[in-house]
Amino acid sequence: MSTTIGGYLAKRLTQIGVDHHFAVAGDYNLVLLDQLLAQDGLEQVYCCNELNCGFAAEGYARAKGAACAVVTFSVGALSAINALGGAHAENLPVILVSGAPNTNDHGTGRILHHTLGTSDYGYQFEMVRHVTVAAERLFSAEDAPAKIDHVIEHALALSKPVYLEIPCNVADLECPEPGPIEALLPRKPACNTTLDQAVAATVSFLEEREQVVILVGSKLRAAHGLDAAVKLADRLGCAVTIMAAAKGFFPEDHPGYRGVYWGNVSSPGAEALIDNADAILCLGPVFNDYSTVGWEAWPRGKKVVLVNPDDVVVAGTHFGGVDLRSFVTALSEQAPQRPLSADNSALSLPVSTPLPAEARLTNDEMMRQIGALVTADTTLTAETGDSWFNAVRLHLPARARVELEMQWGHIGWSVPSAFGNATGSPERQHIVMVGDGSFQLTAQEVAQMIRYELPVIIFLINNRGYVIEIKIHDGPYNYIQNWDYAGLINVFNASEGHGLGLRANTAGELAEAIDKARQNRRGPTLIECTLDREDCTDDLIRWGKEVARTNARPPVTN
Repeated sequence: MSTTIGGYLAKRLTQIGVDHHFAVAGDYNLVLLDQLLAQDGLEQVYCCNELNCGFAAEGYARAKGAACAVVTFSVGALSAINALGGAHAENLPVILVSGAPNTNDHGTGRILHHTLGTSDYGYQFEMVRHVTVAAERLFSAEDAPAKIDHVIEHALALSKPVYLEIPCNVADLECPEPGPIEALLPRKPACNTTLDQAVAATVSFLEEREQVVILVGSKLRAAHGLDAAVKLADRLGCAVTIMAAAKGFFPEDHPGYRGVYWGNVSSPGAEALIDNADAILCLGPVFNDYSTVGWEAWPRGKKVVLVNPDDVVVAGTHFGGVDLRSFVTALSEQAPQRPLSADNSALSLPVSTPLPAEARLTNDEMMRQIGALVTADTTLTAETGDSWFNAVRLHLPARARVELEMQWGHIGWSVPSAFGNATGSPERQHIVMVGDGSFQLTAQEVAQMIRYELPVIIFLINNRGYVIEIKIHDGPYNYIQNWDYAGLINVFNASEGHGLGLRANTAGELAEAIDKARQNRRGPTLIECTLDREDCTDDLIRWGKEVARTNARPPVTN
């Protein structure tokens, strides 16, 4: 039996649970797209541009565990590389597939369209290698299966993006059928001496300490360690805090949950909890300038056990080659078993009083009403900016999800990412919080939500500018041309779609808009929430000042 190179890729995608792939057509990938269309159980989903295509795949990977985006050479792939960088930073297995020039044109000196105007066609491959963990160019049917398997295996094993380049005259060449997928799936490392020693050292470390706190980081999900972390918290009976980028990665109804640790913008009591602990188990953290509030909130030193995806540092000893999930699982079975601490009650958050219906809409009232929408089946995608801080202060029911992009921090990411996420998990209620400035970067993908009738609810905060940048460093470059955001939905509908555009200037208007959004099941609803530019969270202001101070450090001179 045989298939084609495109068919081989398509079959492998379905084997790893990818039911959709995102695409922007171009003449170098058209034959490949035909091959992918022929695969049963694999739906082709179209995007407005390649940047959005990459972010849609990134959002799909958040929902399904892996994703694929297909673009054309150079003019398409160079745009998609931006989103691929985001997938790398956020630890998401996205397979970027690019069509490429005919193999007969390599080495001829011919200059082709969609290129830099030279006869060297290897530049794209060299570029993309910097934002992937595996990259392959397919020039023949003989080595195509091995190369396709190589990138897929690395994407799944490392939870990072990979790249395939398929020339336009290669996609339909015959090659063998793919075999079972099991050999490519991540395998739990066998128990080994290093793992045993790392666990033993950590158990000894914990036995000597009373004030133990777990700090959950954003790499925990990519390492498939979420359930193991809960078991560890149950075993230790200790307090659990999360980093902001890990919002939703630990159940907030767990009795040990104590909120978000984020320096001076932490949940009440969380900063003191970390500061006063004599043992901090950091599970998959990312300590960057944002998460440490300008390097001021960075747990380090002898009281910290640092658990990374593939190594552990405890009591001054580094244990390499230790898988995070295996380590946390083993530790949850051997760590000191203690009852839940008396003061480890669930975090209590203040409840804001509803505003009168006629009152001007405020940020707090908007979040009160959004919070009431969130259920166990909700996925909330929060854009870079004050939406981060608004999402972080929500108290989530069990199984509710929050999606953030706090390492890459690309404004406009949320709209196409939510499109991909909703495609991959249509059974969930999808909510987006996005600012007006961010929305202007990728607004087109709302049209695809309309095309595919996805009932995403978008809360667009119209405060006439890049408020997060205003709070970090103000200037005329932070202010934008206002749009008729709600009216834009009619443009995207084109008299055929079922998108709904609404405005909310008051508390009552927002409540009415939410009621209409919940009833609109055949397309997205965009609710334009008009807020005063100065009406933002206090946390954004405090955090912004620290980030500005860090950015403004003068050069070190000798």
